[in-house]
Amino acid sequence: MSQESYIRVRGLSVGWDGQALLHNLDFDVREGSCFAILGGSGAGKSTLMRFMIGLELPIAGEILIRGIGEPSAHIGKPGFGVMFQGGALFGSRNLFENLALPLRAWTDLSEATIKTLVQAKLDLVDLGPYADYLPEEISGGMKKRAAIARALILEPDLLFLDEPSAGLDPITSVELDDLMRNLTQELGITLVLVSHELPSILSVADDCILLDKESGGIIARGDPNELKKENQIPMVHDFFNRSSPKQVPSGEVMG
Repeated sequence: MSQESYIRVRGLSVGWDGQALLHNLDFDVREGSCFAILGGSGAGKSTLMRFMIGLELPIAGEILIRGIGEPSAHIGKPGFGVMFQGGALFGSRNLFENLALPLRAWTDLSEATIKTLVQAKLDLVDLGPYADYLPEEISGGMKKRAAIARALILEPDLLFLDEPSAGLDPITSVELDDLMRNLTQELGITLVLVSHELPSILSVADDCILLDKESGGIIARGDPNELKKENQIPMVHDFFNRSSPKQVPSGEVMG
């Protein structure tokens, strides 16, 4: 894993109609790492990801991906992949067609080449035999893996995942964790992961930020396994150890 910053976020405030939900955020995502955006319900995890991928424009500050800002303003093939919460597969298309669609939209590849690339991505996520299946015909965990395969189809080296383990049984969740580790450790892909599934976070994430709904900011940052051991800030200890909340010293940020 490189120590270089793939994503740099500086002075970022995000929200709508001029009212900020999150204020003055500063953090870096290292190249080849798995970076987790954490927080309780309503803390703004998925909202922050929407701004990072350029679906919304920030109130203030900047998001630089390899030194380039405003991803939504870029013309051409997307430079990163996104797995939205729930997978967002097209229900009327089988898995092959779901994966082939971005290739047909963004490339001039032949159908034979598209077939080869789609099959390779389905094989990568252990869905090779299911190319002809509709999303409704496969399990929730398989849908998540299919959505990751589609996010990877244009060969990005940056991937955003929104709640990939949500709603999965423990065994399926572990299998998905193994896939995410393979993406970073074997393929060198940088992952930005939005999640509230603590076992998955501790298993796959190298670095994280913890968002706080009340303050609208970051109250902790660093290796989640190290943060779990620390207890200087009660809210941080409570989050990583799943204990009842205690009062947080005003203005403190750990990490």
